[in-house]
Amino acid sequence: MRITIHRNGTGAAGARKPVYQQIAEQVNDAIVSGQLRHGDKLPTIRALAQELSVNRDTVALAYDGLAQDGVVETTVGRGTFVRHAATARPPTEQSAPPLSPVVDRLLDFERARPDYSARDGAVPLHSLIPDPSLYPLKAFRRSLNRVLDEGGTELLVYGGHQGNAALRNVISSRLRAQGVDTSGEQLVLCQGASQGMSLALRLYAEPGDWVAVEEPTYHNVLGVLVGLGLRPAPIPMTDDGPDLEVLERTLARPEVKLFYTMPSFHNPLGTTTSLSHRRALLDVAARLGKPVIEDGFEMDLRYDGRDVPPLAALDLAGVVVHLFSFSKSLFPGVRIGSICARGRAVDGLLALKHMTDLSGVLVLQAAVADFVRRGGYDKHLDNLRGQLRERRDVMITALAKYMPEGTRWTRPDGGCQVWVDLPGDMDSRALLREAQSAGVMFAPGYLFHHDGRPSTGLRLTTALADSDEIRRGIEILGRLVRTQLGMRTPRVSRDTSIHV
Repeated sequence: MRITIHRNGTGAAGARKPVYQQIAEQVNDAIVSGQLRHGDKLPTIRALAQELSVNRDTVALAYDGLAQDGVVETTVGRGTFVRHAATARPPTEQSAPPLSPVVDRLLDFERARPDYSARDGAVPLHSLIPDPSLYPLKAFRRSLNRVLDEGGTELLVYGGHQGNAALRNVISSRLRAQGVDTSGEQLVLCQGASQGMSLALRLYAEPGDWVAVEEPTYHNVLGVLVGLGLRPAPIPMTDDGPDLEVLERTLARPEVKLFYTMPSFHNPLGTTTSLSHRRALLDVAARLGKPVIEDGFEMDLRYDGRDVPPLAALDLAGVVVHLFSFSKSLFPGVRIGSICARGRAVDGLLALKHMTDLSGVLVLQAAVADFVRRGGYDKHLDNLRGQLRERRDVMITALAKYMPEGTRWTRPDGGCQVWVDLPGDMDSRALLREAQSAGVMFAPGYLFHHDGRPSTGLRLTTALADSDEIRRGIEILGRLVRTQLGMRTPRVSRDTSIHV
């Protein structure tokens, strides 16, 4: 089988097609034509990547797509084999107009996500969706009915770009309790922290610019960077947080416009930086005149230890834009978050918000304001924090009991994620395939690296799985890891930021 890659969009087969798609289509063609037959073994990911001079993840993405289509079958430790040739499908003709290069890159990024479709009963240790059994449905329904009765049709029209004033005042009051000097006029409501992230990045950067991000970092912010045509400049994580020496060197570069960070309950690590580290980070940003986007998406989910003031509370230079969301602390379907900024940044955010979606959903914003103001939110948080603490404890105990010697993990004081570093040279992406077959799902470490490189790390979550599921899922993972430790695996990157 011979594979030819068209890297610059030249040639009929490769015009404007991502490299992984070119590989998958040519493998598929070889099967359809009979060049490859049922049971034939494909080249290893490493071997084909070396032959084609491409990244191993590009080949892995092609093989994953073929596996999802039922064309090939991959087994960790054995390789990738052709299934029945009859299952292979000729590639669909591309007759639609070409998409923009940015969208093509974004599609590549999306295709690299794991396929989490699994049989019923799989343990969802990958998910950050809050457990629906914990949603305060009845109490929220009362708030929703109450604001509709009181507000009527005024809540069913377009609202202002800044969002419901009552909710902005409620959120600003909670931020002031955390030490942030703000008011409702300095907040812009948005569709969760995800939209806030996009608006804040657009506030300071344009296509082609660089953005400093932690390594590893939140997977979706990497996707937002791709979609906006921005480039990630990785800042390695240490036990204390982002490496400040590397951060200073990076922010000193004129093409790097800002820094995105999660100082509390980091996703994916689960770690929280100290007060001294936060002050030092702000000193670096202020001296270099570079803005900082602080993602506080789980700021209300601390269940252990003392609160550490958010960066926005310590910011004397006005460099911090603070993001908040109700998606993890209440429920994701409400799609409400906020951006806290100062001065012209607020005006810029309002202009961007207007050009993005005009306004949010007023009736939901008013209902959340009522729910928080009447104490329903804090009552819900008390229950949710207790559940998350219990699940965290179950997870830590299970990791100690079932994972082999040499495994390391973090112990968060809040939020929903625990980072695990596997022993040896295990590739967590390869482990995921075996785990899904055994009924367990997790987020492999490559998702959280800017270059998608293989990693020994993985993220486990306590958001959706209950204590019994967590215990069962980690027992299965422990068994799989112990089995795989005896197999020869390629060397992959080891994350050095992990501490127990």
